[in-house]
Amino acid sequence: MSAPGFTHRTVLLTEAVDALNLQPDGIYVDCTYGRGGHSRLILSRLGPNGRLIAFDKDPQAVADAATITDPRFSIVHEPYAAFASGLDGLGIDKVDGVLMDLGVSSPQIDDGSRGFSFRFDAPLDMRMDTSRGQTAADWLAVAEQAEITEVIRDYGEERFAKQIAGAIVAARLENPIVSTRQLAALVAKTVRTREPGQDPATRTFQAIRIYINRELEELSLTLPQIMPRLNAGGRLAVIAFHSLEDRIVKRFMADCAKADKLPSRLPVRAADIGEAPLKLVGKASRPSEAEVQDNPRARSAILRVAERTGAAA
Repeated sequence: MSAPGFTHRTVLLTEAVDALNLQPDGIYVDCTYGRGGHSRLILSRLGPNGRLIAFDKDPQAVADAATITDPRFSIVHEPYAAFASGLDGLGIDKVDGVLMDLGVSSPQIDDGSRGFSFRFDAPLDMRMDTSRGQTAADWLAVAEQAEITEVIRDYGEERFAKQIAGAIVAARLENPIVSTRQLAALVAKTVRTREPGQDPATRTFQAIRIYINRELEELSLTLPQIMPRLNAGGRLAVIAFHSLEDRIVKRFMADCAKADKLPSRLPVRAADIGEAPLKLVGKASRPSEAEVQDNPRARSAILRVAERTGAAA
């Protein structure tokens, strides 16, 4: 169940599900259940013998998924990096399509107690799975200044990363940084200039959230697990929301869409090189102007789709 007062608008809902080219009796995976927008639409299009497996590490998302009593549906309370082991646990070898919506769900952002947003004064948590792992406050209390700099610079693409890290280390000598408001105020004092309309803390909060939840590492670990589990003709559809994760997806799909690389002067016919394990489906797509107007959080979304061929992964 979604927390009271919080709603989630699924981005690129029909576009992403359409991209899976659903077969009524197929087996599909929603790697990021969130609040079930994609999952519910997939289930509505499957036949009686179809099946959907969803993953999510957020206990609130898992609780929401528990309200779906459809026997064709299973929820796995694990990060999507547990893709292969999760399918093994359900006795599933191959699937016919995989959807990944990499965005943070609106309830996670709008529930101030989760610590994702600087709009609320709340404990500095930021964990998507609140049942395990290190909170943002715990990490900021012990991380070396160089590590904090690296995280904010690399994951937030923040040009003032070094100054922010220095301010954090200096401030925690006097008082632990335990709330979102503390961190946001500290960053605001350090970052004097910022893009119009963007809060000075935006990039720092994004960077710490990505680091705490190992978002980029999990994505890099999961994509190679998906390849050998997709049936020929199965689709992989991924919605990314910032350049770092989209770059990983784009490169992975592009690399898998290339056949074996051989020396350019080797006398081998193109027909003898072999087929690539993936083929790209269309061009990357973005939300319509109407969707962005209705849901501004959709503005940075980008959908990429690829189809599994019969070649070995």
